[in-house]
Amino acid sequence: MGVHDGHRDRLRARFLEYGLDNFNDLNALELLLFYAIPRRDTNEIAHALLECFGSLEGVFYASERELLQVPGIGTNAAALIRLVPQLMKKSALSRPDRREVIMNSSDAGRYFVPRFMYEQDEVVYLLCLDGQKRVIKCAEMGRGVVNCVETSIRRIVETALKYKSSSVILAHNHPDGLALPSSEDDMVTKQVSTALALVGVSLEDHIIVAGDDFVSFADSGIMRLYRY
Repeated sequence: MGVHDGHRDRLRARFLEYGLDNFNDLNALELLLFYAIPRRDTNEIAHALLECFGSLEGVFYASERELLQVPGIGTNAAALIRLVPQLMKKSALSRPDRREVIMNSSDAGRYFVPRFMYEQDEVVYLLCLDGQKRVIKCAEMGRGVVNCVETSIRRIVETALKYKSSSVILAHNHPDGLALPSSEDDMVTKQVSTALALVGVSLEDHIIVAGDDFVSFADSGIMRLYRY
């Protein structure tokens, strides 16, 4: 057994007994890398990752291409690092088998923020609700678009009708910015509201998410301007 093997065994034993509470970011990342890099000192690689991306969160937000540029990171390690935030997101979205109720913007924010966790692309969702504000379906409308305007309004209307929605909530994220509506966001909200009203479906809100923050068009009073 080499010196690195003994260190790995001690770090694993410490984790299994106490969890990550007494680990710093470097140790936690070093431990993760054990399972993708079996025969190298992962301490130096963990140092390089934190130096490159600034924090543990920054490491998990990094793309595969960015990770592969760090010395010592191969495809297996990059895949493992990218897997962690996706598992966190999947866990956050796991819910009991019941229909969730969205009564206000706070409910909508709590619903959508985990869905945009660690997203690097702009993504647009449509949340379909029944007459009692229970969730019928959360459908992805577009991914990787420059802004929400590029989402097909026709597709939004078709999705709302497909699931027999009484009302819907539109949501998208600003991956690299603030949760503030742009002029394009304002324009598409009006266009979607108008199109949905023609088929008897109400656009209740448009939620914009950036990190843990979100903004509600309904709370800002903008939605009242588009009600028909």
